[in-house]
Amino acid sequence: MRMTYREAIRQAMHEALAADARVFLMGEDVGKYGGTYACSKGFLEEFGPERIRDTPLSELGFVGAGIGAALGGMRPIVEVMTVNFSLLALDQIVNTAAALRHMSGGQFSVPLVLRMATGAGRQLAAQHSHSLENWYAHIPGIKVLAPATIADARGMLGPALADPDPVAIFEHAQLYNMEGELPENWRCDIATAAVRRAGTDISLITYGGSLPKALAAADQLAAEGIAAEVIDLRVLRPLDTATIAASLRKTHKAVVVDEGWKSGSLAAEVMACIVEQCFFDLDAPVARVCSEEVPIPYAKHMEEAALPQVPKIVATVKQVLGK
Repeated sequence: MRMTYREAIRQAMHEALAADARVFLMGEDVGKYGGTYACSKGFLEEFGPERIRDTPLSELGFVGAGIGAALGGMRPIVEVMTVNFSLLALDQIVNTAAALRHMSGGQFSVPLVLRMATGAGRQLAAQHSHSLENWYAHIPGIKVLAPATIADARGMLGPALADPDPVAIFEHAQLYNMEGELPENWRCDIATAAVRRAGTDISLITYGGSLPKALAAADQLAAEGIAAEVIDLRVLRPLDTATIAASLRKTHKAVVVDEGWKSGSLAAEVMACIVEQCFFDLDAPVARVCSEEVPIPYAKHMEEAALPQVPKIVATVKQVLGK
């Protein structure tokens, strides 16, 4: 079946709402407006205001309400419009949701799913173009997912809702209009990375909105006789280091592509894991392609220059290969 990334997310939420009365959706504009990215269009009419809840503009408040509902036995899906707005709820997420199992000695769990749009590329300038997934991947007590395909957009929500602990799902806003076939085997786990393209010369390791760019770069490299393996991390916490290591033991070289800023990036964590586990398998230093160390510009040409792009990925691969 052919569908958009947006429709895959919508179908996943619809299935969850229809199957389990404990599941409800809350967030800004999720009801009457149908969601900022139209992922909940029609839900209010079908499921009613008790289960599709428009909230005030207070992330601290409604994320906290979601945590309370999860503690009370519900399975809330809390939608935060964009990742920058989640900063207003960091105290609830980090100090409450992520920590309650530990602080209660295992007596309490917080089965909360937190969905949010992330990433740049839409000319929304410095305040609405962040990629802060690595901030959340730093926190023990939560799982962090970054679906980059139609199948993962459809398949990750179910196991996230079944998880007894908080799960944050980062949906790159550039992917919502992406269209493709939903495979029959779309169900997936939320523990492993995926090899999206096999190769033998170098490993391209990425996630989220950078996956299409990494695949496009691999296509260009293939035309020049370079076989790049593309790994979609898709689960940012906990990292599937086994899949990364298996690829490195085959290719012996790696480039990490990450839309986050270079300093303190998820790319840095992946590179550290490679050095810790695969140092003697490497034939060249690991490289990374990240966003420039500036607030994301508004002007289109400047925004494009600030973000990882296919030509830079290709050039970095050739540099690592000594070509």
